[in-house]
Amino acid sequence: MQKNTLAIVLIILGIIVLAFPLLGLVPISILTGLGVAFLGIGLILAGFSDRVESSGLGLLEIVLGIIALVLGLGFILNPGLFSFVAGLIVYMAGLFLIIVGIVALFTKAGGSRWNGVVAIIIGLIYLIFGYFISNPFYLGILIGLWLLITGIMMFFQKD
Repeated sequence: MQKNTLAIVLIILGIIVLAFPLLGLVPISILTGLGVAFLGIGLILAGFSDRVESSGLGLLEIVLGIIALVLGLGFILNPGLFSFVAGLIVYMAGLFLIIVGIVALFTKAGGSRWNGVVAIIIGLIYLIFGYFISNPFYLGILIGLWLLITGIMMFFQKD
């Protein structure tokens, strides 16, 4: 019974987010921002304590902590930044897949050139999704679809 209640809640949330896509992006951006900000604070504190043993490592942790703290605060204050960074990460993954596919195509890595072709195709799909994810409106729609599909699958799943 509890599983069906959660499924219905996910379906309702999915419909709400599909109706108002930017509304679905805000909570995820804030939660991710809080997590990244706390990571940044932890890195800064660890950097100050590690400077005694290794000044280079401590300084690196402090710099990474400051970057994470600024990025986390940016996610909290501007959900568009979250969407941009998510799209950028997917773009980068797509570019890496395309590069790996081209290398595999010419070197016949894995015993077959089809591995390279598949990597290039998946990389192109990543680039297309990266374009959509970098727009906050489309990212909200993808989040709404994910909630809706997860709720439907959970509702019809057998115990």
